[in-house]
Amino acid sequence: MKLYTHMPLFFLFIFYINHIEAEVYKIGFGSCIDQDFPQPIWEPIEKEKVNSFIFLGDNVYGDDDSGNLNKLKSAYTKQKKLLPEWLNNNNTFSIWDDHDYGVNDGGSSFVLKDESQKLYLDFWDIPKNDERHSRKGVYFNKIIELDNFKINLIGLDTRYFRSDLLGAKLFYKKDNRDSSTILGDRQWRWLERIIKTESDLIILMSSIQILATEHRFEKWNLFPKERKKLIALIQSGDIPLLIISGDRHKGALYKLDNIYELTSSSLNKPVAISKLVYENDKLMIGKTYNDENYGVIEINTDQAKVSLSLKNKSGEIINTASINIIN
Repeated sequence: MKLYTHMPLFFLFIFYINHIEAEVYKIGFGSCIDQDFPQPIWEPIEKEKVNSFIFLGDNVYGDDDSGNLNKLKSAYTKQKKLLPEWLNNNNTFSIWDDHDYGVNDGGSSFVLKDESQKLYLDFWDIPKNDERHSRKGVYFNKIIELDNFKINLIGLDTRYFRSDLLGAKLFYKKDNRDSSTILGDRQWRWLERIIKTESDLIILMSSIQILATEHRFEKWNLFPKERKKLIALIQSGDIPLLIISGDRHKGALYKLDNIYELTSSSLNKPVAISKLVYENDKLMIGKTYNDENYGVIEINTDQAKVSLSLKNKSGEIINTASINIIN
């Protein structure tokens, strides 16, 4: 499968897509796709004629509570054959989450995380000279250069360095310890530098939700100091920024001041009981969508506007927002 990583590298971790002269650039994205389930969601996404597609984690389901990676290897082998051919003509990006990291809700204590990272890099055909082969974690950034317009894609790794969660699943507790982290020191230093890269728009990719605060599952708000630090970093800059996330098996739109976050999950694995449960959150716009879904970002460089949409498996808009991107 031809992925974005086949293109020449101009920097170790900042590299450019060939100059694209286009008034509208379209990015599709989604998360939570199980290699053992049907994948009809690709049909409406293909009709979108996206220029790029972003996988936001749980790109296969290969986690094993024992920590063994055999299931993950098999999952990758199967999913490789299931991804649609039209992705070959697109720029494809990815971050991981727990089910393609190797252990459910896993973090830094996962003993096979280095072996898992190698499987991930091999699956996504990351070139051997890419820095992700020589450093810990799969975080990265990439500049998409359009006609006099630059998009800074920033993909976070919320697994490799993350402190272990406090409490039990469904009853996780907030961790306010100074020593606790999601990104780890090195990734934080990298992010603080890379977020200032000259661009006209930043798209920040996080596998787990950043803005949501009120549900009981994994999210940045389990580490309140980390969330506060990230939001402060975002708000300290003057480059328009939007967040996309996955993980939840629900889709939803959130807004905090001038920051939008669109969660798209899942591509083919809605949770049956979740279809009956709608969440509340003070930062949510509208309500959660509990069936299969995907997200679309349309960037109109002529009008300097971005539309952010959540769509169902028929390609119909469930929720949308329009963002002015004039600095």
